[in-house]
Amino acid sequence: AEIFVGRLGVRDGVPGAEAARGAPREPAPRRATDLLLDGLATRFADGYAAGVAPLKQALHSFCEQAGRSKDGIIRWLWTMCPVAPEPMAADLWDDESWHELAAHAVRLARDAGALATLPIALSYRAAVHVHSGEFAAASAMIQEADAITEAIGNAPLRYTALTLAAWRGEEGPAMRLIASSVKEATARGEGRALGLAGYATAVLYNGLGRYHAALTGARQACDHDDVGFFGWSLVELIEAGARCGAHDVAAAALRQLEERARAAGTDWALGVLARSSALLEDGRAANALYREALARLARCRIAVHLARAHLVYGEWLRRENRRVDARAQLRIAYEMFTRFGAEAFAERARAELSATGETVRKRVVESRDVLTAQEALVARLAAQGRTNPEIGAQLFISPRTAEYHLRKVFTKLGITSRRSLRDALRDLAPASS
Repeated sequence: AEIFVGRLGVRDGVPGAEAARGAPREPAPRRATDLLLDGLATRFADGYAAGVAPLKQALHSFCEQAGRSKDGIIRWLWTMCPVAPEPMAADLWDDESWHELAAHAVRLARDAGALATLPIALSYRAAVHVHSGEFAAASAMIQEADAITEAIGNAPLRYTALTLAAWRGEEGPAMRLIASSVKEATARGEGRALGLAGYATAVLYNGLGRYHAALTGARQACDHDDVGFFGWSLVELIEAGARCGAHDVAAAALRQLEERARAAGTDWALGVLARSSALLEDGRAANALYREALARLARCRIAVHLARAHLVYGEWLRRENRRVDARAQLRIAYEMFTRFGAEAFAERARAELSATGETVRKRVVESRDVLTAQEALVARLAAQGRTNPEIGAQLFISPRTAEYHLRKVFTKLGITSRRSLRDALRDLAPASS
């Protein structure tokens, strides 16, 4: 409850953590959820670094359990809790566990027909896709989650949609979603969502190159240690601070990030640490740190930060008058961001490339509103070879409704059969994903 309430709750101390540590010890063998509770209690009572080892043990136990039994993860997902194992994997910068647990949760929820938990699992899995640069897959899962929550009368889950909107970089839609999410979260007393809104604001404006606005969002996000977002927000705070002259703010954030990243010890954590450190260095030290960031981030799933490492390295090289080297890095960044659909970061890379003297035609962005969310879901499933009854079963609609949506898809895309769907959707991907 304290994690959910976040900054809107108790400001001094963590009574929930102390209560958990004072509870009677559970009998052996200890379950994954017992280990997770102990790890969280340690994290909040003794600090992030102290909590890493017990939380890693808990994640390892969840991953082992995922291969043996459905019960544990399904039972944990039913709590609709922000500290299910998937967000904790992200908090520990453990991209492999995050991917494994989120994928398994979706499979289990589908197999069990768990309508209340499937949208949560889809949201967790979509978040992995966002950070992997797979925005189309993330969007499809968010749309499916929204369709299910609407069908059963629950409120939509905004967390991953907010993150995706920020990374896509379209200011108007992203800020409208952020504003509505802040209003809803405040009314619910959900302080953790306010931290996410600050993080999303920082990502959006760092992409747009409006670093003072990014600094404001990142400072808001870093005002409280929200599980899963605080470490990510430090990364945004460092870049924004370095770019707009707030070097003391950036340096203080870097010290916090270093403690966490070294405790986590993953390539994701150490890669973003190297990239963030390079922003505050000069000369050979900066160059070595950028190269380390590229090497480490290339070994993990977090493609959005690998692309950003290429981008900031290219920006630095250009300012060092190493134009040929800068173009190589910026070209990679531009191609990656364009492929992801990260419009603002792609434009930032394109502008830097132009400054090196290379001519880059700006990509034309088409409308994303050709298909409705439900139509896009039905179309993707049909393109995968699913029948109308199978589509209806997955989306909790009747086969006749699936057929109705599919006819509308055919009309909008100008096709007449399912055989043409895959190519039509591929052509539409930059727009409708």
